[in-house]
Amino acid sequence: MRSREVDAYIAKFPPRVRRLLREVRRTIRTHAPRAEEFLSYRIPAYRGHGVLVYFAGFKNHVGFYPPVRGDARLARAVARYAGPKGNLRFAFDEPLPLGLIARIVRLRVKQDLAKATRKKPRK
Repeated sequence: MRSREVDAYIAKFPPRVRRLLREVRRTIRTHAPRAEEFLSYRIPAYRGHGVLVYFAGFKNHVGFYPPVRGDARLARAVARYAGPKGNLRFAFDEPLPLGLIARIVRLRVKQDLAKATRKKPRK
């Protein structure tokens, strides 16, 4: 389900940035089709049982959150994009690594499902 809030968020950016944000959004929706789309912290977010990922547009880059954990190979693959807190920064002057974003989303979906199955049902 598409969120009008996310549509409005993306619409406020210049055309070139809108295109990039739409590509990130499309990649997330492809690899987490059941995720709920909403705004959190005033940026687009996707939730399964818990929050999967966030993304945001900035002056010179697209931000992608949260930091990658639980897959050493993937963590090495994203290292060149890591910001000061481990969140990812994809510069506007480089092609978006959509394959890498897809891998991150698939990992987060897998982690989310695993966490949900570990939780004990409430009485």
